[in-house]
Formats: sequence, C-alpha cells, structure tokens
Amino acid sequence: MKQKDIALIAVVAVVSIVIATLVSNFVFGSTGSREQEAETVDAISAAFVQPDSAYFNNQSVDPTQIIRIGDNSNQAPFQQSE
Repeated sequence: MKQKDIALIAVVAVVSIVIATLVSNFVFGSTGSREQEAETVDAISAAFVQPDSAYFNNQSVDPTQIIRIGDNSNQAPFQQSE
C-alpha cells in the first residue's frame, strides 16, 4: 500500500465517524429529550375504612349462596325416556 492510500482510508474513516455520529444523534435524540416527568403518588396507609353499612350488613344478599329454582327431581334431564 502506498502512503496516499493509507491517508485516504484514514480521511474516509474520520468522515464516516462524523457522519455516523450526526445521524445517530438525529435518529436517537439527545439526552435532553429522554427526560420524562413522573406523577407523584400518595403514601399508602395501613388504616382500613369500614364499608358503608347500607350495602354490607346481615340482611344483604349473599352472592355465594346456591340458587335453586323449582323442583329438580329429574336426575338425567337430557336423556330420553323410552
């Protein structure tokens, strides 16, 4: 290799580094554009507030109870009887 070839490769390498740096800053943005603000959250306390007694009381409907409608004496409702 001649000395002119080495100098040309060095100049091309420096120019390509400069172009790559400029393009990457344009595409990915600067450090200032990466900043975001987060909203603050209230502290969680261990205090438990009792629910409203109009909705939660002894006379309320219990959704865990099994509801039976009518008499279910047929043990095989989908079998045809002959």
